[in-house]
Amino acid sequence: MKKPAKTLTHIDPKGRPAMVDVSAKEATKREAHAQCRVRFPADVARQLRATGLKSAKGGIVETAIVAGTMAVKRTHELIPFCHPLPIDGCRIAIEWDGESSLRIDCAVKTTHRTGVEMEALTGATVAALTVYDMCKALSHRIVLGPAKLLGKRGGKHDFGAM
Repeated sequence: MKKPAKTLTHIDPKGRPAMVDVSAKEATKREAHAQCRVRFPADVARQLRATGLKSAKGGIVETAIVAGTMAVKRTHELIPFCHPLPIDGCRIAIEWDGESSLRIDCAVKTTHRTGVEMEALTGATVAALTVYDMCKALSHRIVLGPAKLLGKRGGKHDFGAM
């Protein structure tokens, strides 16, 4: 049996942008896990390791975690068709991954009618942007990404690993 073709959800029948109506959906537990990387030139990475990821602006990791968490809670203000969601939990972890790359993981939970994939992606990427901002005085050759959804649970379809 052939699966029906997937369609875009934020387009109405006339092809205009539209927010998805979730009013008929049941509120269930939802969670998502996203990741973004920050790659530094080797000399910058060595300098950051030597300072314990501290800068003249303050603690890089601590500031990025606060910024990412704030972004999770305000995703609906940044992405036009995202629903405002009650965030039940948000965890952001930032670790060295290799000699010159940071891995930023953002896990978000809610109980609602729609998922938190966009919130997790927003948290991870805003945390990465904050790392860039905190470190740009050292180099503008810092590279962000890729940013990706690693997994989600709840709703119609589960995806990836949590």
